[in-house]
Amino acid sequence: MAFDVNDQFPLLAQSTYVNTPGSGLLSKDILTWRRQHDQDYFNTGSSFRINQESFLREVKQSVSDFFRADAGYTYLVPNFSFGINTFLDGLSATERFLMLEEDYPSVTYAVRSRGFQVDTVPVDEQLEDRILTKIREFKPTAFAFSLVQYINGIKLDMGFIKKLKAENPELLLIADGTQYCGTERVDFMASGLDFLGASGYKWMLAGYGNGFVFLSKGSVDRLYRCASKQDLPTEPFLNQKTALSLCFEPGHLDTLSFGTLQRSIDYFNNIGMETVEAAIRNLSLKARTAFLDRGLLADAVSKRPAHSSIFSLSVNDAVYKRLQESNVICMRRGSGVRVGFHFFNSEADLISILSILDQIHDS
Repeated sequence: MAFDVNDQFPLLAQSTYVNTPGSGLLSKDILTWRRQHDQDYFNTGSSFRINQESFLREVKQSVSDFFRADAGYTYLVPNFSFGINTFLDGLSATERFLMLEEDYPSVTYAVRSRGFQVDTVPVDEQLEDRILTKIREFKPTAFAFSLVQYINGIKLDMGFIKKLKAENPELLLIADGTQYCGTERVDFMASGLDFLGASGYKWMLAGYGNGFVFLSKGSVDRLYRCASKQDLPTEPFLNQKTALSLCFEPGHLDTLSFGTLQRSIDYFNNIGMETVEAAIRNLSLKARTAFLDRGLLADAVSKRPAHSSIFSLSVNDAVYKRLQESNVICMRRGSGVRVGFHFFNSEADLISILSILDQIHDS
């Protein structure tokens, strides 16, 4: 590869870091930029924010360009949870939701806590067929889901999403992309999704306190509760705000957090998302084969034709402890140990993990 990951992410030289599903790393170049950002704030005080409106517009344009979304329906939010809660608050209470069993709480609790009528489908090897069957039976008006499941890495293919929308044009498709964005090229406007939101601290490698939301034009008409009945503010510093932006972007936005997101997008662009995507895919295919050969993956994963770069390994606490003692940075999630491979991981990382697992098995 044409990029020096050990230079940008020194932790990789000290450990086997496979916990991007928990938290991504911060690059050395971004750390340098953040230090300069705060130094400028320290030196100039209130003058530092004079150009913040144009700066944040540039950030928003960078984000929408990267994901091929409409900048006019792109919103900067502190995290995914804020984005989806705001979106749900705009919907009618009569919406009927389909969800996935054991999906991320930021999705499931956000929907259930608002009293929407809900039905669910299990996440297994027949996931897509189960979704189609439940849509025919339950007749939902909205489907809220994570594109990649945070515990076991099961992934909904974007081709399936696009087909689902074509066959059900009135069905709101509301996606959590936090475990997906930053791993593949995304064309939001062609995806069929009505809402795509994500936090930036995982696969986007953008640190904490930033996220983004993209809306389809068709979804905006359903957000009638976000359409203010009051006249919009006329103050000069708010004169470019719409009713929707006042809902999704109330108050001040942090230039440090969103500037970090923009710098991370610049980094991905410099590498090339084709390169990032290929690196993740190639290593994940090798990992999936190796983990399957050792019987470490659930049937729901082993019987599906494709998978993400997140794996839940069926190992006990003693194995997890051994991995930690060997400086493999991973995390327990559900009944297994979760590992995830980003573009900065190498085959040597996989070999290191397999060596530890094989040693335990042979002892």
